[in-house]
Amino acid sequence: MMARTTGILADRAIAALFEAGRLTSEKELDVDQIQPASLDLRLSAHAFRVRASFMPGPSHLVADKLDRLKLHVVDLSEGAVLETGCVYIVPLMERLDLPADMSASANPKSSTGRLDIFTRVITDRAQEFDKIPAGYSGPLYLEISPRTFPIVVRRGSRLSQIRFRVGQATLSEPELLALHESETLVASKKPNVTGGGIALSIDLAGDKEGLIGYRGKHHTAVVDVDKKAQHDIFDFWEPLYSRGRTELILDPDEFYILVSREAVHVPPHYAAEMTPFDPLVGEFRVHYAGFFDPGFGHAPAGGRGSRAVLEVRSHEVPFILEDGQIVGRLVYEHMLEQPSSLYGSGLGSNYQAQGLKLSKHFRL
Repeated sequence: MMARTTGILADRAIAALFEAGRLTSEKELDVDQIQPASLDLRLSAHAFRVRASFMPGPSHLVADKLDRLKLHVVDLSEGAVLETGCVYIVPLMERLDLPADMSASANPKSSTGRLDIFTRVITDRAQEFDKIPAGYSGPLYLEISPRTFPIVVRRGSRLSQIRFRVGQATLSEPELLALHESETLVASKKPNVTGGGIALSIDLAGDKEGLIGYRGKHHTAVVDVDKKAQHDIFDFWEPLYSRGRTELILDPDEFYILVSREAVHVPPHYAAEMTPFDPLVGEFRVHYAGFFDPGFGHAPAGGRGSRAVLEVRSHEVPFILEDGQIVGRLVYEHMLEQPSSLYGSGLGSNYQAQGLKLSKHFRL
């Protein structure tokens, strides 16, 4: 097989960016910071509370805007609470000096999305969130706005991740269908491939107890983003059951954790991303936290039967979701090479072989 010239960078190539000085950090890397197809980004020591979210625009540095818009500075060195409904901008430890042919994109980490923490990476002179243009050289910042639970973060907390690509890596619809036929990307007899992606639908039939999902509670205690199995599920979440019905009415401004009906498979030479909102499927937003690493749902990596966990919000109006309704699409991209480690293969991956699963912070 010929080596690819376009695609997503794998773990070895990300490490090589650090060795070449194309990626730098104010602190030594964490052992597990480089993932099979992405790099976790870490918060630095200060958060700036701002009045509102903003886009720097082509002629402005983020630091200049912060000087004008910041309300106060929060010291994160010993940990601090970020409140719901507030917007914070935090400089990140990592800095980029991308080659002219390399761009990047960012997403919340899976655990971040499942806590309903709204995050977006911002660059100097940015005209889009979470998109880093080819050849960008400069700092990275993270906009953070907790929506449902107040959170504790600290210097070094990892809420977002970045993926690097050379050229155009997305599979066309014919390529996607051919890959599905050979590798079964979603467990569906008749895959729906449109809009450049392969459809996922919602499971509202539930497990053997009829559990279909969870709704976030209001006025809870804080969630420490760096501590696993720390919090009791029922202090933060209301379980939802089907009770023989195969529909769910989404209330506006409530946050739901639901699950796809189909198992998802990302073969080793590919990466995938879920499109966060598709206006063709209804007045609600599904925002899965973005990236599916190579090996997610891959049987040899222990992932047989892995579902996509879905973070769902209705917009201004109540909306009825029905079992089997399409809620989003998976877009697949080529890797430049197969990663040295696949998702789930001895990496301590939290969500391999998952069904309906809350973030790692909660215990039953």
